[in-house]
Parts: sequence; C-alpha cells; structure tokens
Amino acid sequence: MSEVISIANQKGGVGKTTTAVNLAASLAEKGKKVLLLDIDPQSNATTSLGFSRSDYEFNIYHVLIGSKKLSEVVLKTAIDNLKLVPSNIGLVGIEKEFYNPKKKNRELILKEKIKEVSKKYDFIIIDSPPALGPITINALSASDSVIIPIQCEFFALEGLAQLLNTVSLLKKTINPKLKIKGFLPTMYSGQNNLSKQVLADLTHHFKDKLFHIKKGKECIVVPRNVKVAESPSFGKPVIHYATSSKGSVAYRDLATVIVGS
Repeated sequence: MSEVISIANQKGGVGKTTTAVNLAASLAEKGKKVLLLDIDPQSNATTSLGFSRSDYEFNIYHVLIGSKKLSEVVLKTAIDNLKLVPSNIGLVGIEKEFYNPKKKNRELILKEKIKEVSKKYDFIIIDSPPALGPITINALSASDSVIIPIQCEFFALEGLAQLLNTVSLLKKTINPKLKIKGFLPTMYSGQNNLSKQVLADLTHHFKDKLFHIKKGKECIVVPRNVKVAESPSFGKPVIHYATSSKGSVAYRDLATVIVGS
C-alpha cells in the first residue's frame, strides 16, 4: 500500500505546489513509484510538469464526479517513476457537489478513488488548493499525513491555527490515522532578519515537527532561490532544471527524510 501525503496550507504563495512537485520528483529519483495528484483548480502542479490543457482530455474533476476511474486519467511524465493526475479550472465546479447535504460520505470521495491505484505506488502526493474547503478536506481525509509549507515572511503563522484545528478534528472523526508529518520552512533568506525570526518562531513552537536530515543538524529549509522560481515556467521540477541549486538540495534532503521515516 502506498503512503498518501497531502501538501496543504490554506494560505496561498507559500511554496505548496513547488513542494508537492519537487518532493514527488525527488522521491521518484530515489526509485520510488510516485503518483502526484493535482487537486488544485489552478492546476499549477500540472503546468509545472510541462503539461498544457491541450495535452489531456480528462482530469481529476472527472474522477471526483464519477465519470472516470483514477487510473483512466493518469499521465506519464518525462520523469522516470513519476506519474500525474492532472487538474483543470473546471474543478471549481466540484465544490457544489461536495456541499450537497444529500451526498453521503462526501468527505471520503477522494479516498475511495485512491483505493483503486494505491497498490501501484510507493507514494501518492496530493497538491491541495490554498483553502480549507471541501476539496482540501477530501485530501486530508484520504491522507496518512500532511506536510505544511510555511513561508519565512510576515504573516507566516497567520491562519495556521485553523488548519491545525481542521487536522485535529478530522483525526478525531473520519481519519484517525492522519498526522502532521512536519512543517517545511520555505522562501528562507539567511540575510533577512524576518526570515530568521520566523524560523526561530517555528523552531520554538514546532521543534519536533521540523525535518532534519541528521539528528543534531539544522532543520531543512527551502531557500529563496531564483532557480526554484524559474523552474515551473520550463515545465520542470527544480531538481531537474537546476540540479545542484540550493533548492534542489533541500528537496532531495526532504525526500531522504520521508523515505527513511
């Protein structure tokens, strides 16, 4: 059975999609069979792997409404061991379906769909929308754990309590196995006092939930790096676009920790 990991934060612009794409690619690079599920209507993860709307007819929307099986919309990427379930802006229409009170177990729709393919992959990484709506609830309900990217900037921790409360509530109700795998500081600049302060705050509040490549070493942080920002426009993860960049090193280190956990 695969390990299902959601990348989630209801705050946008925190490096959520970048983390999902590069963690998935880094795990695939280690020889793991990986499926990346793009369930964000903005479909940035899909674009980041080089796909455009004309490259595929069906996407995760068709799976969630029941017209397609998950296996029928899986795309082979240019990266060995990495496959993608694409998204599309039409996914915004699914929210009406999810809010329908007559629809039983609507929080578990994605979980049921994932069961079909779970034995085929070592890891299933879910890139969720930047909101705590029904799509993200479905992602968390289907996951074993969640990684929360947090940018090292002003307002970094704003709204985090709401996400943590949601995780806690789901754990008590429909997904007892759900856990926070860890917090990942992103967009870190060692020359920026604010970055240093945010990292210090994270270390103070969530010391045991930060990722460390080795015990006693500093936690893994994704630096503010132009290569990380450029790579999606080339349709490649940064680990393939600029393989020796600091961003690539950080995501490879994260994958190492995930595989060993």
